[in-house]
Amino acid sequence: MTAHPTAVIHPQAKLASSVSVGPFAVIGEGVELGEDCEVMSHAVLAGPTRFGARNRVFPFASIGLDPQDTKYGGELTRLEIGDDNTFREFVTIHRGTAEGEGVTRIGSHNLLMAYVHIAHDSRLGDHIIMANAASLAGHVEIGDYATIGAFCAIHQFCRIGAYCFLGGYTWVNQDILPYSLTSSPRAAAVQSSNTIGLERRGFSRADRDELEQAFRLLCRSKLNTTQALEAIEARGFHSEHVRALVDFIRSSERGVVK
Repeated sequence: MTAHPTAVIHPQAKLASSVSVGPFAVIGEGVELGEDCEVMSHAVLAGPTRFGARNRVFPFASIGLDPQDTKYGGELTRLEIGDDNTFREFVTIHRGTAEGEGVTRIGSHNLLMAYVHIAHDSRLGDHIIMANAASLAGHVEIGDYATIGAFCAIHQFCRIGAYCFLGGYTWVNQDILPYSLTSSPRAAAVQSSNTIGLERRGFSRADRDELEQAFRLLCRSKLNTTQALEAIEARGFHSEHVRALVDFIRSSERGVVK
């Protein structure tokens, strides 16, 4: 392990031999850092928090501190982080609460840009990009390959679907459809399917076309949501992604943005 002399590392922290720790970084009790993790100057890590391998924590990030929840009473909760994530300057991520099964989870290969906030009990999948100052309240779920624009504010218990693109400054208080392009600072609204993003992720032309047809029924027809789902199912689309879209809507508890 390589640690600057000014770094403060708790004796009960567990650091792999290939970890590097920069000047004035603080690593607290119960923190575990996997192989090839890098903690830069002035970052603060608190535990119980477990990092996988090859995570990079930039200056002044604060990860694994107590949740900002008035019901939190000091109970033992944790933060679990996968591999190959990048946490840029001033990112804040808090541990879970008893109400949320005691854990906040971050997957792998995610990029959290400067000033991003992840509140207690949130769940992030893999390959997610969150731009500067995007903020999640507690108990938010984000699917794989979602892109969250700068300054987005996402309400508690909302779900952000996989492969969606959420435009900057969007306020979210309902679930965001997977595969969608959604934006608007005053009231979020679906613009279309995330055509360019899906193409970049290797979706076939057939899948993209069927998703676009499904979105037209959901968001551009005069059908209500129940009628639109019935129309989608009646069309007999073959794409597994259309089925995933329908399942996401049917499982929503807060309703979905259309």
